[in-house]
Amino acid sequence: MIYAMQNQMQEQLERISSSLRAFSLKLTGNLDDAEDLYQDTALRIITNADKYNQGTNFKAWAVTIMRNIFINNYRKKVRRNLIIDQTPNNYYINSGDRLVENDGEETVTMGELMGMVDQLPEDFRKPFMMAFEGYKYDEIAEELDSPLGTIKSRIFFARKKLQKMFFSASKERRA
Repeated sequence: MIYAMQNQMQEQLERISSSLRAFSLKLTGNLDDAEDLYQDTALRIITNADKYNQGTNFKAWAVTIMRNIFINNYRKKVRRNLIIDQTPNNYYINSGDRLVENDGEETVTMGELMGMVDQLPEDFRKPFMMAFEGYKYDEIAEELDSPLGTIKSRIFFARKKLQKMFFSASKERRA
């Protein structure tokens, strides 16, 4: 029974193979990829012959299978080419390959920096210091019982405030 169904599928597949090959070329834009897609589709049609409802449009069923295979392969290809940044801190993203001169170590002492941190409002200082000590954002959010987005924004704004404080202190030092 299954063998007869597969033979019937092969016959129907042979009747529409030229239009299926043309559709696969239209989808892929490449002869080699189009042939691979056609072969994958033919195999799927024959192995799933039992799922075809007799009396329905065979060509539409085959085209749907081909389109779904193409979409799934495309999604796999996109996922394979996706680069995931594994850096522990999002502020390192796009930092570039070149080094930027920074004389901050020479002009500002750790005590001065900690004094600036102490001037931050408590809502900003606490998450900033936890991040400074090495806690992850989600750990800080859990510890402070705050949403993750709130913690990220508070740390971001704490850094911005510290930058302003640092630049104004270095202007005073130069004057």
